[in-house]
Amino acid sequence: MTLDLNLADIQGNVPRAYGRYSFPFARYFFFQIQSPAQGRKFVEEVRRRVTTATPWTAGSKPKCTTNIAFTFMGLWMLELPVRTLQGMPEDFAEGMKARAFILGDRDQTLTEEEAQDAHWCRHWDPIWQENRRPGAAGKGDVHIWISLNAQAAGPADLLTPHPELERRTDWLIGLPEAIGGGVTLIAKNGKDGDQPYQSASAVFQNVGGMMLPTPKEHFGFTDGIGNPVFEGQYGSDPDAMPVTGNGKLVKGADGKIGWQPLATGEFLLGHPDESQELPPTSTPPEFMHNGTFMAYRKLHENVTSFAEVVEGEAARFAGIMDIPMDEARETILAKMCGRWSDGVPLSKVPTYKEWRAFQEARGWGGDKAGTLEGFRANLNYIGSQEAADFRYADDMAGLKCPVGAHLRRVNTRDMLDPMNAAGVDPDTGAQPENPNATSALNNRRRILRRGLPYGGPELGSGNDETEQGVIMMIITANLFRQFEFVQQQWIQYGLDFNEGNNTCPLLGNHEVHKRHPIASDPASGKPPYVMSTLKTFVECRGGDYFFVPSMTGLRMIAMGIVDPT
Repeated sequence: MTLDLNLADIQGNVPRAYGRYSFPFARYFFFQIQSPAQGRKFVEEVRRRVTTATPWTAGSKPKCTTNIAFTFMGLWMLELPVRTLQGMPEDFAEGMKARAFILGDRDQTLTEEEAQDAHWCRHWDPIWQENRRPGAAGKGDVHIWISLNAQAAGPADLLTPHPELERRTDWLIGLPEAIGGGVTLIAKNGKDGDQPYQSASAVFQNVGGMMLPTPKEHFGFTDGIGNPVFEGQYGSDPDAMPVTGNGKLVKGADGKIGWQPLATGEFLLGHPDESQELPPTSTPPEFMHNGTFMAYRKLHENVTSFAEVVEGEAARFAGIMDIPMDEARETILAKMCGRWSDGVPLSKVPTYKEWRAFQEARGWGGDKAGTLEGFRANLNYIGSQEAADFRYADDMAGLKCPVGAHLRRVNTRDMLDPMNAAGVDPDTGAQPENPNATSALNNRRRILRRGLPYGGPELGSGNDETEQGVIMMIITANLFRQFEFVQQQWIQYGLDFNEGNNTCPLLGNHEVHKRHPIASDPASGKPPYVMSTLKTFVECRGGDYFFVPSMTGLRMIAMGIVDPT
């Protein structure tokens, strides 16, 4: 039975990744509250324009969306009752900066005192350096996050946001003055702290003479393909739910292992989760019902360092494997990520030769490469469930996709099933397949990824010093159990993958551990390869934890009627 959620009560950025719905532009605004009464008035004005999760019908799709969330200190400044605040999760109350040691965002060899003396976050954007700064008496704290996501101006002008984005921006920037003050826009965004908001947009690419928005990020990987699907996310129509490859692997009533949607409570408060329990919430329960938590992270990409390391490793790999440089480069990239650069998963298409044949057969390789027709064919593929429909239990040795690849770390699928065969034939690499493997040990670690790249709009236009990366917004019902666990245990550590201290080849900190092992099929007669010159390619430039209320919760905040009794 499909769960019917009250989608009109849920903010639209929770079930929808706007970028996949033709919203290639975004702006993120941050406000501070000085007057609780004026803060509530500000919330009420924004609430009236908030985009909900109500399904869009013909002609109802907005040109620009609006969503809002609050830090713990923001809820405190809005005068939520102490009892309600005391019931909030500890990780949310502390905020992301205080959790930097857990997340790997600061030097883990330093004590708290040494880290503060070293001003460990000096590379963060000014707005986040000042946020929750010890001894600053809250003067630089961020209280409110507001996002605007916009469609393009039109088919003939895809590089320009729809004019509604500018109109909505002017309204939002002028809103504090319009309500009589008491709320301030924190205009300290960007590397130099000189921007009124954080901009983001899809990365554009010249295709057949046209600049088109792509699903790529600045390293050149196709991103945003797999995202969890949960019960009720797509309304009551089960046929509209892309559950294959995006849900969980469980044994059905017919005794066969198949894909099913995850429990709603993994992402929305007030609903049963995978443990068949209601996620912990504060009082009153209706305040947090249909709400969720969000980790906002600005992740800078060192594109020059990345390109240099890949080029150097590819040259060595090409020599050892006796293959052309182009093949070596593409293979190294795929073995780091877990997908080929066009989004095709290694687990289904494991070799370079097979990948090129797959591209040509599907209509974006060979003479279709670089054409508009080929571009559309590739988009259709990565938007399909086929691109997410694969498992790892048949590749426990990582012969197809390395066990430490980025994709296997952030979504382990059925890899951690304890019944998976441990023995691998040393001569052939073959192993007994476990067709009954499930994703039970992964289901409680799933996260919803939202956001867009930021920086130069054209692929490959920056260097380590320029502003480019990804604005990542991770949505979960439990920041500690889901986001923080994945970040600490699977991205910044590798024991669950028999990788020891090796970190994620893409997102991991590589100041000390610089290796990424790539297994080789014994039948090929080629040796395994170990990347050993990894650098830290992605650096956090700031962020915080936010609570994303339901529409009911927003109304309660605005009216000042959050009553825990």
